[in-house]
Amino acid sequence: MSLDLIKTATYLTIHLTVGFTVAYVMTGSLALAGGIALIEPMINAVAFFFHEKAWKSVTMSVPPASDRRWPRDQARFA
Repeated sequence: MSLDLIKTATYLTIHLTVGFTVAYVMTGSLALAGGIALIEPMINAVAFFFHEKAWKSVTMSVPPASDRRWPRDQARFA
């Protein structure tokens, strides 16, 4: 089994455990917590798809390296 697959499986386990635990603490219901823990990653996967599409449109519109001025270079922190 590849390291990437193992890493993905362990991250999924942690994600589901945290989601279930938080939902159970907030609701006190095993059934509701289980449902939330299973549904939330599916919704998150769809949101991630659109997030990636948005970032691709941003990176495609970035000017050439010689003209590049990133917003972080212009940021002012108090």
